[in-house]
Amino acid sequence: MNHLSHEKSPYLLQHVDNPVDWYPWGAAAFARAKELDRPMLLSVGYATCHWCHVMAHESFEDPSMAEVINAHFVAVKVDREERPDVDGVYMAAVQATSGHGGWPMTVFMTPDGRPFYCGTYFPPDDRWGRPGFRRILTAIADAWRDRRADLEATGQSLLDAIAKSQAIPPGAASPELVDALGVDLARAYDSHDGGFGGAPKFPRPMAFSALLRRAVRRRDAEALTMVTHSLDKMARGGLCDQLAGGFARYSTDDRWLVPHFEKMRYDNAQLARAYVEAFLVSGRAELAVVARETLDYLLRDLLLPCGAFASAEDADSEGHEGRFYVWTAPEVEAVLGKDDGAFACRWFGVTEFGNFEGGPEAVLTRAHDPAAVAREVGVTPEEVERRVAEVRQRLLQARAARVRPLLDDKVLTGWNGLAIGALARAARALDEPRYAEAAVTAARFVATTLMREDGSLLRRFRDGEAAHAGTLEDAVLFSDGLLDVFELTGDVTWIERARTLMDHALETLWDGDGGGFFSTALGHDPHLGTRLKEAYDGAMPSGNSAAAHVLLRLFGLTMEPRYRERATQTLDAFARPMARNAEAYPWMVCALDDLLSGPRQIVLVGDPNDAATQALRREVDRRFLPGTVVAYRDPRLPDAALAPIARGRPLVDGQPAAYVCRDFTCALPVTRPEALAGMLETRG
Repeated sequence: MNHLSHEKSPYLLQHVDNPVDWYPWGAAAFARAKELDRPMLLSVGYATCHWCHVMAHESFEDPSMAEVINAHFVAVKVDREERPDVDGVYMAAVQATSGHGGWPMTVFMTPDGRPFYCGTYFPPDDRWGRPGFRRILTAIADAWRDRRADLEATGQSLLDAIAKSQAIPPGAASPELVDALGVDLARAYDSHDGGFGGAPKFPRPMAFSALLRRAVRRRDAEALTMVTHSLDKMARGGLCDQLAGGFARYSTDDRWLVPHFEKMRYDNAQLARAYVEAFLVSGRAELAVVARETLDYLLRDLLLPCGAFASAEDADSEGHEGRFYVWTAPEVEAVLGKDDGAFACRWFGVTEFGNFEGGPEAVLTRAHDPAAVAREVGVTPEEVERRVAEVRQRLLQARAARVRPLLDDKVLTGWNGLAIGALARAARALDEPRYAEAAVTAARFVATTLMREDGSLLRRFRDGEAAHAGTLEDAVLFSDGLLDVFELTGDVTWIERARTLMDHALETLWDGDGGGFFSTALGHDPHLGTRLKEAYDGAMPSGNSAAAHVLLRLFGLTMEPRYRERATQTLDAFARPMARNAEAYPWMVCALDDLLSGPRQIVLVGDPNDAATQALRREVDRRFLPGTVVAYRDPRLPDAALAPIARGRPLVDGQPAAYVCRDFTCALPVTRPEALAGMLETRG
């Protein structure tokens, strides 16, 4: 047994029985490397990473490979989801030296942490044009003995280059960036299969949100079509779990057919919100159905007894990727019988030839719609839908008997913020109390377990232990979720918590020289050679992009100009890289779009239990209103219990009323829902 046995990370615990003498990241590993005067092997991955499993089986479980590692290196294992700070610094080194990144990440570094040779997955022996890991280990051990000064110099140069890359001269974020993003997305759009770019194809919910802003603010019908067409294609393909709901990480092809099967909480939270927002703009009920199925997946399969959400489900089970999800035609008929089996195979695209890895197994898809099938077989669409629901439930019950993929059950603060926000927004849009209850429960758990009074956060909770200092990502994504809970409940406590978090971030993470936020506080970890300022919007919003959104929301609710000032400075800090490639910063450009449009505030005044107040609220909740904050004034409550923007606003002739304001200048209040609807249908 190595040094991982006392860790809580499911990923680290997967390696506890490896013959490699793994250390967790920390003082003990660095002290051991200095004591032995050896280079360090840093391996970074996560529990549901397929290629991490492959490299573990091929190399880290091999006694002969472990013997070489243990003889020449101090080996360190890191869960990138627990320690995004470590992952971020060394991924920057990997990308600087190879031009790409990914996991598992493999880095060789000096005993004080300077990276000198970087890569991702390595096969055990030379294969597929990649050098074998065994050969790399031997070569680096020899180089450390014979050319150590060169390796140390390389490591220092890499760290210096990373630090220099963070010193971006600020510019001025201009309106042209919003148009540039629209042009970039239209150019990358796949008009046949939806989405952007080719294989492997990732869902991009932040790009969808940017296009929905164009649809409502500029009456851009093509932007809306790009969103709805993409969402339709994704929901019909193998990327979407056709039996249980929820989406896989990405599609290995450009048709959304064969996924990389791991299911991440952050993907599903963001996609659920994208489907809700697209439903609100388009009015198409089928998009709301997919949103519900995705959120129901979160509540059924990722919700933990504590009330917060687990991180992910693995792609692999029984040693094979996708085994839990794929079917053969005989397997379908064995569950359903001949007639229903034939119907299900037709509906879900299962044939004797299969569509997965050249065998008879098939990833379930949905190429048809009820109306088309009804016309072909001479029944009503309702009858088709009833039959689909029945066979789907029976297949789901049969699948439950299979060996389920690993659940990574750690609670991550920022990732829970995404889930909380998606549930709170869906609760309002879809009038679903279950989602409201789940959002509030998760928010309370994270706030009481992982948040301190001064606004600092811990990042991870698992097995009774809260650990690891939170990062900018945690602060801003959780703050954003809390503001969504405020707009759901009207409880000003959630605003105050978000303010506390953001004020602490401004105090400890703000770059007073160049603007924007560092991911970690000064002195956060003495073993990391630099601090990053991350802005690129990848699978999740970057910390700086999300910070700009939260600051603008706080400005709209509190009327404190310092929040808008910091948001503006954050956007200006990254104006130059945005101008070079707007498509890489969609969520930041969305924040710029909201800033340029000017904050809009809606204040609803009235007893929340009054039918007239509820009618006004429905007009607000059932619209996509980017850049808008919503506050409430219950006349029975003192002003101190209200958001600052809501204080002092009266009823109108004793009737509940809605105040719609642009940059704190308000139109005359209205009391009728149809009058409010007319005001909200103007350009956002």
